[in-house]
Amino acid sequence: MIRQRQADLLLVAATLIAACGWIFSREAIAGMPVFAFLGLRFFFAALLLLPFCRGFRVGRRQWPQILISGLWFALNLCLWIYAVSTTPSLGEGAFIMSLSMLFVPLTAWVMMKTRPARAYWECLPLAIVGLALLSLHMPIAFHPSQGWFLLTALVQSIWFCYTSRCAREVPLIPLTAVQLGITGLVGLAISAAFESWDRPFTLPTFGWLLASIVIATSLRFGLQMKGQKYAAVASAAIIMVLEPLLTVIAAALWYHEQLPLQKIVGGVLILVAQLWFRWRMLKPLR
Repeated sequence: MIRQRQADLLLVAATLIAACGWIFSREAIAGMPVFAFLGLRFFFAALLLLPFCRGFRVGRRQWPQILISGLWFALNLCLWIYAVSTTPSLGEGAFIMSLSMLFVPLTAWVMMKTRPARAYWECLPLAIVGLALLSLHMPIAFHPSQGWFLLTALVQSIWFCYTSRCAREVPLIPLTAVQLGITGLVGLAISAAFESWDRPFTLPTFGWLLASIVIATSLRFGLQMKGQKYAAVASAAIIMVLEPLLTVIAAALWYHEQLPLQKIVGGVLILVAQLWFRWRMLKPLR
């Protein structure tokens, strides 16, 4: 019981750090090119994980799977950081991104021929209504960043399905290190090809970059992996859903963002749909 409680606390800490990571990223890209930040953040985070990969063996046949998983992760993060750089509301983006876990059953249906459970179809209409309330304005308008976040959520569901299948055969720490490394290299390559560094690299920007590398990436993944190892499935699922809510709170405290009532209701409906789906799926396990 004590170990499980400690695991829950680790997951809460990881989720809180993930929410703060949105702030770290937004502050860092205010002072440096977007994809340069992405590349440096994940490349050095991968280097920090390398010492922990000792003792793990990865077969030659497993490398194609690992590399493909890493490319999906890189695409996911490239879309995400671009959406973060263009959105007027981090909280709104976080709620849209949280839809990725509701996309997973549909993606698994296409990729693995696994038909979604009945619980999925029960909660899907609620999530669609929530997305509509969150995305549409009066008069009706649609901000481009909302489309980018929605596309990111879809790509994240593909990455999740592919990585879940890959993780059955590949040790988790080397897999994570490779995914982070590939994302870093892709980000640096995009930056070298399309970006120019026309602003001075200030000490505050370096501080936000360092916080993103050490705290929001390396520490977060470490806490999350250790917490998931010992936490109960039900509590882990519920805790991880809290990220968009914590992101809204962080954005409100840091940027004084205020979501209108319509968007708050939309975000709450999305969270309720996720919690309902996960509770219905985990109920037979009790």
